[in-house]
Amino acid sequence: MAYVANIRMFVRVYELGSMSAAARDQRTSPAVASARIGELEKHLGLRLFNRTTRSLQPTENGRIFYEGARKILDAIEEAEAAVAQTAQNPRGTVYIAAPLGVGRRFIAPHVPSFKDAFPQIDVRLRLSDRKIDVVAEGLDLAFHLGRLEDSTLKVRQVAECARILCAAPAYIERRGNPVDGAAMVRDRHECLNLRFPGATEFRWSLQTPSGTESFDISGPFESDDGDVLTGWALAGRGIVMKPIFEVADHLRDGRLVPVATATPPLPTQLSCLTQHRRLRDPKIRLFTDFIIGRMRADMAAQTDGLQLPL
Repeated sequence: MAYVANIRMFVRVYELGSMSAAARDQRTSPAVASARIGELEKHLGLRLFNRTTRSLQPTENGRIFYEGARKILDAIEEAEAAVAQTAQNPRGTVYIAAPLGVGRRFIAPHVPSFKDAFPQIDVRLRLSDRKIDVVAEGLDLAFHLGRLEDSTLKVRQVAECARILCAAPAYIERRGNPVDGAAMVRDRHECLNLRFPGATEFRWSLQTPSGTESFDISGPFESDDGDVLTGWALAGRGIVMKPIFEVADHLRDGRLVPVATATPPLPTQLSCLTQHRRLRDPKIRLFTDFIIGRMRADMAAQTDGLQLPL
């Protein structure tokens, strides 16, 4: 098993490009990660990485070995999954990522129930609104809120999510309620934008009588946490574009009200992304089916009976 652990560490160092990042991923220390790579290099009698104080790059032998090592780990995972499925006793750990709002509202509350139903499956849930690389971060599945680019991953649609532009009554009293996107831009309304490193979204796509149009938006505040944007909107600091399920309670109690209703945002999609090679793993299939069913029910309940202007 030590040799397999060394191979697994090598693969994560190769994929993440960092000894310390791979150590965090495998829940150990950089010293242990370095020792495992050293043991593997000694066993093979060749160097897998060129190391300097500032960088770590795979050698040509390292690149060749990675292809075989990845196949070895895939084969082990498939064999373990097959045994677990045959034994009707799924076990192991599921690594999941999700946007903050989705994870807090619709995933985290159901994880304890999943654990009760399947006590030998552990769950590692990471929440972030930044863009997630499922393969590089070693995830079993990730929930994605937004339109997907072409992907080599298996995509399962969870829901189409309507969005809304909204603001607090205090903001509307101070700045007025723009009738549409053009008025919002013309009058330089303060817009609260979701931004994170690498984000390219500087415009909001809205539905107009002549079709979809993109509007340049600006404002004094940006954040990579959608719930922070909601908090600023509630404080009267600007207009926010949100999936309706995230602000439904605030719309019901009047703490937020719709704005620019003549040009509503395009809906967005909530999807579940999985690596194809992990689809046969029963614990991943069990978790996906379990959580998606509950997410759909919760989302329907969240917006049930909510009356919004057309």
